[in-house]
Amino acid sequence: MKMKSVQTINEANIEGMEIDKNLLEEAIAELVHAIKEKLIARGEMMATAESCTGGLVASSIVNEAGSSAVLAGGVVAYQNEVKEALLGVSHDTLEQFGAVSEQTVKEMAAGALEKFGCQWAVSTSGIAGPGGAEPGKPVGTVWMAISWKNGNNSVQNEAFCKIFAGDRLKIRLKSVYMVLCRLFVLLNKQKSTCTSEH
Repeated sequence: MKMKSVQTINEANIEGMEIDKNLLEEAIAELVHAIKEKLIARGEMMATAESCTGGLVASSIVNEAGSSAVLAGGVVAYQNEVKEALLGVSHDTLEQFGAVSEQTVKEMAAGALEKFGCQWAVSTSGIAGPGGAEPGKPVGTVWMAISWKNGNNSVQNEAFCKIFAGDRLKIRLKSVYMVLCRLFVLLNKQKSTCTSEH
């Protein structure tokens, strides 16, 4: 499958560039389709743990027909107490590093992986604006993570941060695009760990 919208965005600077909402949504749909096909081929499933994106990642996946074959479930954990209670994020992590941090998104993704008993999970936490900026964390700062189980069933995770320009919706859409883009890259790098039917 040729991902024309994805290619268009990848040739641009997604962080600072003003990207058309329709183009972003088309690129997300292309990524979701490719991720679904890859997960089905691997016999694996995924889950989501979202804060600033508020369920947009899960919703984008559900927009794809046949997504029940690959999406186990998702959690929208907007408040810190929910991150702790539903995803097992440490209170100390939130106190020390804050909700918008590498440490928190890693724990969110790992928590979703465990909660839903799947092989892959993605997470997002950021400042979509227009308010909420903190020292060192301007509006548009978004931390994202992917957790997965490797060959010996131990949990691996990777987190990254972007500072996106745009309004609240654009920042959230760019976050969905970037975390799914990274998931797709990792799916193509990691060997399948599935040993039984899901």
